[in-house]
This record gives sequence, structure tokens and C-alpha cells, in this order.
Amino acid sequence: MKDPALISVSNVRAVYVAAGSNVEPEENLSTALASLRRYFPDLRCSRAYANRAVGFEGPDFINLVVGFTTDLGLPELLAILHEVESHCGRGRTAPKWAPRRMDLDLLLFGDEVGEFDGAVLPRPDLLRRAFMLGPLAEIAPTVCLPTTGQTIAQLWAEFDHSGHDLRPVVIAGATAP
Repeated sequence: MKDPALISVSNVRAVYVAAGSNVEPEENLSTALASLRRYFPDLRCSRAYANRAVGFEGPDFINLVVGFTTDLGLPELLAILHEVESHCGRGRTAPKWAPRRMDLDLLLFGDEVGEFDGAVLPRPDLLRRAFMLGPLAEIAPTVCLPTTGQTIAQLWAEFDHSGHDLRPVVIAGATAP
């Protein structure tokens, strides 16, 4: 039997995920939040924001960021995120630049840096997307981006906000910080 003093503590990580939809977004985001809370009871939400679709013409998206802790490995976490997307009606073969019923993008998984199980961490476009970085700054201002060492609040303060219209909206199940 292992000496209890030599057993490592659980590998709990802080996780941050961007959630967005432009197909029945209020309903789909509320459904996604309820599903995620069943898996991650400590889930925290930013405010929700409406913004233009990026990369294609389509209805405005509503986006928010959630944070929670987990001791799951990355493959298990990604499987849950895909399951929640499917529960909201998103097929895995949906085109990348098209309307979405639900899009869950893993932004940060603890301090992991690199490509793991098809996910690049931290998410490469985090520093280019106001609808990711702004809401993340609301719920995790003191978290440091592992690639720069800067806090999320610092990165948001330095972000060029011009051309990034974020309009606050109310979503059932989302709670402002």
C-alpha cells in the first residue's frame, strides 16, 4: 500500500469555456448552461453579449464565458462539451463558418500550453476575439495567460476595442459576476 503522504493531491484545474449561439441563442445558451451545471456545480458565468457573426454573414451571436473546476482529463472534458453541443442540436459535421445552435470553445485548461487531443491551449484566437476575452476578464481577471504571464484583466485593458461591438443581453441561467 502507498504511503498516504506520497499520494498526490487531485489534479483539479480551472477551466474556461466560451459559449455562443446564433440559432435560437437564448434557448440554446440556457440549455447549455443547465447541462454544464449538472457536470460542474461550481460553474460561474460572465454576462452575455450580442455581437456580429465573425467569418460569415449571419444573424448576430450571443456569447458568454463560463468557468469551473474539474479533475477530469482533457479527453473526458472535450467529450462532455461535445455532448452538450449535441444536446443543443449541433451536429459534429456542421461547417466551421456557419450559423451555430451551440459552440463551446475551450479557452483555458489550467496552465496547459500546446496541442492536446485536437485542442490548442490556450485557444489561439482568445486574444483576437472581444466576445471571448471581455467576458473572460469579468470572471477571471486575475488569472494569468500561461503563454504571456499577463493577467486576463491586463490583456483586456490592452485590447483594441474598436470594431468589436458587444451589447449586453440577458440570458436565463446566466448570472452576472
